[in-house]
Amino acid sequence: QVQLVESGGGLVQAGGSLRLSCAASGRTFSSYVMGWFRQAPGKEREFVAAINWSGATYYADSVKGRFTMARDNAKNTVDLQMNSLKPEDTANYFCAAGTQYRPLRVDYWGQGTQVTVSS
Repeated sequence: QVQLVESGGGLVQAGGSLRLSCAASGRTFSSYVMGWFRQAPGKEREFVAAINWSGATYYADSVKGRFTMARDNAKNTVDLQMNSLKPEDTANYFCAAGTQYRPLRVDYWGQGTQVTVSS
């Protein structure tokens, strides 16, 4: 069982930056593929980024070059650094943990943190 708690969401102007963090419980954190998804009002949840145990990452085309995901296996945390934010990045962002890297197959979800980008 893995519990995920996100933090770091908020309101930012277009062009700005935010850093989301996800703290995970459990002794086997390093064995999980971790990911970020987002869901805007009226839209389906969509993949944002994923990272495997060794730090290899991949991103959705919509965020590639702007978002960077990293993990710290000693601290059981993953971060999502979001730069050059756009109004279309506004969504509830969810941390996820799974066992398949690509595509990420999610076994556990966090509760989400809201990101709002104003124009």
